[in-house]
Amino acid sequence: MFDVLVAGEINPDLILSGDVTPEFGQVEQLVDSATLAIGSSSAIFACGAARLGLKVAYIGVCGDDLFGRFMLQELDSRGIDVSNVMIPPGAHTGLSVILDRLDGRAILTYPGLIGALKAGDVPDNLLSQARHLHVASYFLQTALQPGLPELFTRAHSSGLTTSLDTNWDPSGQWQGLDELLQLTDVFLPNENEALALTKSSSLESALSILGQQRPLVVVKRGGQGAHAFRDGTTAYAPALPVQVVDTIGAGDSFDAGFIYGWLNGWSMEKSLDMAVACGSLSTRGAGGVSAQPTLDEVLKYVRPVG
Repeated sequence: MFDVLVAGEINPDLILSGDVTPEFGQVEQLVDSATLAIGSSSAIFACGAARLGLKVAYIGVCGDDLFGRFMLQELDSRGIDVSNVMIPPGAHTGLSVILDRLDGRAILTYPGLIGALKAGDVPDNLLSQARHLHVASYFLQTALQPGLPELFTRAHSSGLTTSLDTNWDPSGQWQGLDELLQLTDVFLPNENEALALTKSSSLESALSILGQQRPLVVVKRGGQGAHAFRDGTTAYAPALPVQVVDTIGAGDSFDAGFIYGWLNGWSMEKSLDMAVACGSLSTRGAGGVSAQPTLDEVLKYVRPVG
């Protein structure tokens, strides 16, 4: 029934742009814009995959509140099945406030239910309806972490492939992933995450270390494109020259593009082209999902091989 099942966090982003450096002492400050947008790495990935035409189901936890209803309505409007999302009474949906200015951004996050999903919440009958399982925000999904190896094992037993994008570890510890990476088919870190996880000083070293763990490793490098590595073979694709408006969620759109190629049996090189194009084109608009490309938009950037 579904191409991809996403087990993820649910929270919107409140993006404030302009002169967003606050002054305390009850100083009121005006900003250029304020946007409530789909947030969370997992949800942005799900939207990108659905935008490409994949059938996507989502399982997570949110509250019966303004932010939770906003997220469910936005996901549903993009054709994503949210019937398995759990809504515990009296609990609150998480929120990230993004202070966005020309020289960078700061993020303030209220966790709420971001870390509430457990591996046992994902039933076998739901796994049996999908071809692939994707997990992101590993270090924020604290209740999911202990049971994730078992969930990936169940997924493989049901015939699914698996992918993982850990995102950044706020604690800086980068622990607990050895067993999980052995069960991951596609690992999708960015360069800084790959270096931190492997304690490497170079991308080549990080790719070599991660490649020994088993998965196909795909590393995002922003404006420098991306690399993929498997069984001693490396592929590279440059970033597209686009007018960047906002890079929020570009890595998640990248992930969606690569998994599209993966599920269609494409070569590593062709899937990487797809991923880079999806990530690059997603930066044309504000927020993580507003500029995600359609399949027709992105295919012209994909090399006709494999």
